[in-house]
Formats: sequence, structure tokens, C-alpha cells
Amino acid sequence: MQIDMIILGDIMKRLFTIVICLIILGASVVKLPEITETINSYFYASQTVVLPEKNNYAKNQEYEFVKVTDDFVPYNFQELLNIFYTILDRGYQNFTFYCPVEYQDCVNDVIKISDKNNKEVLTTLGNYVSPFNNFTLLKVKYDSAGEITVNVDYTYTDEDIIVINKKLDELWSEIVTPEMKDEDIIYAFHDYFINTTRYDELYEEEIKKGLESTHKSFKANGVLFEGYAICSGYTDAMALVLDRLGLNNFKVASTTHVWNAVKLNNQWLHLDLTWDDPVSQDTQKDNLLHKFYLINTPTLEEFDIVDHAFNKSFYIELK
Repeated sequence: MQIDMIILGDIMKRLFTIVICLIILGASVVKLPEITETINSYFYASQTVVLPEKNNYAKNQEYEFVKVTDDFVPYNFQELLNIFYTILDRGYQNFTFYCPVEYQDCVNDVIKISDKNNKEVLTTLGNYVSPFNNFTLLKVKYDSAGEITVNVDYTYTDEDIIVINKKLDELWSEIVTPEMKDEDIIYAFHDYFINTTRYDELYEEEIKKGLESTHKSFKANGVLFEGYAICSGYTDAMALVLDRLGLNNFKVASTTHVWNAVKLNNQWLHLDLTWDDPVSQDTQKDNLLHKFYLINTPTLEEFDIVDHAFNKSFYIELK
């Protein structure tokens, strides 16, 4: 009888232990989201964003579409855009930041921004920064824990930048005089670039055939050293001049074309060297127009040119 009581007592103790465990387990399941959030909050709070030094070509400009930020913890899509823009503007070649647990769609929004099949957003961000900080390829890595790493392959190499800056120094001493105003300098370089450059009609054909292009026409190199360019080459060359003048400017892109926008006398104006240098069948003839020289948006739209149909939700200043 005594043995039976001992066994019964042991069984009761085990049952009690099981009941307590089930109660704790049930409470844990109910409180799981709170527990998970606490753990994640602690984890992300322990992550430190390392800020590299910005390079010499950071413009630090803010626009209606996107702004420079010093806060690298995003809580919405716009703040994510600001982070990506800041990475580009400051010339951060490698950069890591973290999604907070409160921003549940953060990784999905990163995927949207970096989607290679939808380049319009990233292209727009690149158009707002110096050509020397723009990218040929942006590689974005992410994991389920919310760690985001951005690696930038720049359009211009260090060697490119050195020789381009040297060439611009030489041209500046030849073209610019002390009495010239900003608009005079823009006009002079507009004409110089057009008079020394032809539109590279073979570029797209070579690219479509998988061939290496004869010229670096898509970059300022083509304008400054080779005398051949496509629209991006003309635009980058002029953007570098506008940057040297300290004028707020960016590149404007449609689905088929790119050109410059610059703020002069508190007004945003368009500047399109490509369309001011029309292709001619007469290879001996150099065309030079000023039809697209510092014009406002209503004037541009009056021409009703498909190439100039840009997304006004991106380039909001160009009203």
C-alpha cells in the first residue's frame, strides 16, 4: 500500500510538471510575436552602420523626388530611396544597412528598387548624382534577417576621372575668361562640344551585334577625346561643366533619350546637346542649333517630340 502511494505521488508530480510545461508553452505561443519582436529589436539595435568618407564628387543636393539622408534605418519606401540615393551621391562603393523589424516590407521594397527588369527608379537616382558617381551596375544583396549590402560598379574608372579632369582644366583655360557669366560659359561649352563631336550612328548597331563599340560614345570620354558620342556622352560632358560651375543640375531620362536640366536664376531649364547637334547626311557639314538650349518645360513640350516625354513624377522640378 505504501509503495502504491509512492508511485501515485510520483505520477502526480509528473502530471503537474507536464501541466506547468503546457501552460508555459501555451503562453509562449500566445506571446510569440512579442518575444520575436523583442529578440529582433535587440538584434537590430546591435547592428552598427559604418559610414565611409564621401568622395570629392558628392553634390549633397536635395530634390522633390529624393533627398540626401544621414539616417540609414528606413521605415518606408521613400526613406529607402533616400538611402540608395545617398549611397550613390556620396560615392559609397560598398555599403551595408539594416531593415528594422517594424518595416515588414523592407526587403521586398529593396527588391523592387533593385529589380534589373525595372531600371527606371535606379536610373533616375543615378541621374541626380555626379557622372563620376553614377553606376554601370548596382549589385544588391539581402537576406531574410534584413541585412542589405550595396556594391557599386562605377561608370568612370579612376583613370577616366584623372584624364577627363585634366582635359576639362585645359579647356577651361582656353574657353573661359574672367568676365564670363555662368550662362556664357554654358553657351561656350555647348557650342564647343557640338562643334567637336558627331553623333555616333554606329554605336547602337555595334552593341546590338554584341560587338565592342569603336568609341566610348556613352561616356564623356567620347566627347572629350574621340569626337563621337551618343546622348549619354553629350549629357555627361555637359553635366561635368555644370558641376564645375556649382550649378544645381541633373540628367533627365525618357525611355529613349537623356539630356540635362539646370537651375538658372531660380528656374529649371532643359539643355539638350544631342538634339542641337542633328545628324546630317553630309559628313563634311557640322550642324549647330540652339533650339534646345536652356528652354523651359512648356517650350520643350510644344515641340511634341517622343524622345522628350519624361516621367514628371520623377523629375518634379521640371513643371
